[in-house]
Amino acid sequence: MTRWLLIPAAALVLASCSSEIDELRQFVKDSEKSLPRKIDPLPAVKPFEPFTYEGFDLPDPFKPRKITSKDGGGGIAPDLNRRKEPLEAFPLEQLKMVGTLQQGSDMYAIVRAEKTLYRVKKGNYMGQNFGLITDVTDAEIKLKEIVQDSAGDWAERQSALPLLEETGKGDRK
Repeated sequence: MTRWLLIPAAALVLASCSSEIDELRQFVKDSEKSLPRKIDPLPAVKPFEPFTYEGFDLPDPFKPRKITSKDGGGGIAPDLNRRKEPLEAFPLEQLKMVGTLQQGSDMYAIVRAEKTLYRVKKGNYMGQNFGLITDVTDAEIKLKEIVQDSAGDWAERQSALPLLEETGKGDRK
């Protein structure tokens, strides 16, 4: 008895599937009608033109640059061919001005380096940064030093070496 019931159920399922297939066929036919029959040709391919990069001689835009003049000079630079003076062997921090001396119109400073005393005047050099003495007074020695910055450029800076005063108690300031 169950067999007889299954047969009509299977027929009903198959009938519903055929109607869906008919609907699908009709949809495809209707869709084909709205499509254009002619396809436009592809555009012509342009030939490849090689590009020659000529910027290898230009400076890299991502690296900092120095501004240089066309003649290649004009900046501050020490005279590296000049004969060194004895006090240029010492850093300025190790030199002490301990007094002054005047002979005629020339004012001299007495400078101690380690255990030795030196007499210097305007125009002499001292310190390891090409320090040119620009003035000697009773209170200090004024210097113009030429130092190199991190970019390799030379720059001037003013320095002074003050007089080392004794306090009278054996201590020095």
